[in-house]
Formats: sequence, structure tokens, C-alpha cells
Amino acid sequence: MKNWKNHGLVLILVIIAEMIGVMKFKFGPGTIVLLPMLYALIMGIFLSPKFLKVLNDKDMSDAGSLITISLMLLMAKYGSQIGPTLPKIIKSSPALILQEFGNIGTVLLGVPIAVFLGLKRESIGAAHSVSREPNVALISDVYGLDGDEGKGVMGVYICGTVLGTVFFGVIASLCAAYTPLHPYALAMASGVGSASMMTASVGSLSAMFPEMADTLAAFGAASNMLSGLDGLYMSLWIALPFAEWLYRKSYKLKYGVPAPEVEKTQPKIAKEV
Repeated sequence: MKNWKNHGLVLILVIIAEMIGVMKFKFGPGTIVLLPMLYALIMGIFLSPKFLKVLNDKDMSDAGSLITISLMLLMAKYGSQIGPTLPKIIKSSPALILQEFGNIGTVLLGVPIAVFLGLKRESIGAAHSVSREPNVALISDVYGLDGDEGKGVMGVYICGTVLGTVFFGVIASLCAAYTPLHPYALAMASGVGSASMMTASVGSLSAMFPEMADTLAAFGAASNMLSGLDGLYMSLWIALPFAEWLYRKSYKLKYGVPAPEVEKTQPKIAKEV
């Protein structure tokens, strides 16, 4: 009951967003899909202390601690989608697992560009992964969200929610239309750990290949679930240390001096493992 304002506003925003519904726009050979989650996020931003000031800083902090509950419900929904096509998913398990090494590509591309654009330790939080909910939790645990790394991961998280769905919907359509990649492969590639991005991408693929719609949704959901599970450990043990190392190299190359050291907390997840 202490967070009655947050719960009430969330209910109102969800009702409004669901009333707007899913919006689809034709774009070349594919479809751009806008989901209710996008509308809810944009409306929520305007309730923050920076705009209408309906919420204060404490309300914002309390809301962040409730993300885990939402993720639990989301994972249950994924499980119900995966079950009917489990045999096909098992056959593709090696591909689903190996795709997590794509995080290294994100670091290789993102960290140097961010540093040379002027970002400092924000680049570690922003570019160590695609910055979805598990990655936000990881950066919060290791560095804290009030630090530079926290600002980086939250900046990409918000941009990903606002722009990621549009980008994923378009890029999936273009790849399906102009590359030899199989729709199943594209559906697996859609699962980067973001429900909104995966749904937008699979939605575009399903519109192009309606006879495969159920299987595409299952592959996308399975890939997304694995990204949320083993992707967290991939980020913790490989991508984040690599991002730290590459940041120091890029910083020295740009500024000619070693990067300042920062004290980290030991991740709780590492202690548990």
C-alpha cells in the first residue's frame, strides 16, 4: 500500500496503452509494429519529475525495484509459447546458445565508438550488451545506477524501448526480403532479451510468412528466454570484463593517458554462483 500511487498510475497507463492497441505500418516489404509497451513508456516519461512531476524521485526508485516481478510473469508467458514446439527448439539448441556470443560484437563496435564520441565510463554500461532488464540489474549490482555506468545502461535501455521496436521490425523485414537467411534464423536472432523488440521482429516475419507464424513465435520466445538467462552470465563473465578492458584501451588511445580507476562492488550474482 506504500506504493499505491505507482500501482494506480501503472494500471491507468496499461489501460490506455491497451486501448490504443498494436499499430502496424507497411514499410517496403515488411511491417513496422508499435506495441502498447512503447506508448506506456512514453506516457510514463511525461509523469516523471523532469516533466509533469506527478512522480517524485522516491516513486521512481520504488518502481525500479518492481521490475523483477514483471520479468517473472514474462518468463511464464514465454514458457507457454515454447512448449508446443519444444522438439524443434531442442534440435536448434546449439544455435540458440551460441548466439549469445553476439554480445562480444556489441562490445567491439559500441565501446570504441562511444569513447571517441566523448562518453567515458557511460560507454561500459551502454555498450556491454543490448541493455535490457537483466543487464540493467547487472549494472546496478556491480556499479549502481547512480554512477556513470548506470546512466549509460539506462540511456540505452530507454532508447531501445522507444526506437528498438521500430528498428527490429524494419530490419527483420529487410533481412527476410533481401538476404538468404531462413525465417527461423531471423526469429532466433530476434531474441536479444527484449520482449518488445522480439515481438516487433517476429510480428514482421509472421506477416511475411503467415504459414510459419506459430513456429516463428516459438523460436523467438525461446531465443529471448535464453538471452535473458544465459545472456546474463555471458555479460557478467565475458562481455563486461571485455568492455572494461576495451574502454581502458580506447580511453588511452583517445586522451593519451590511462583511464581513471573506479571502485566496483562485488556482484551479488557472482557471490551466489
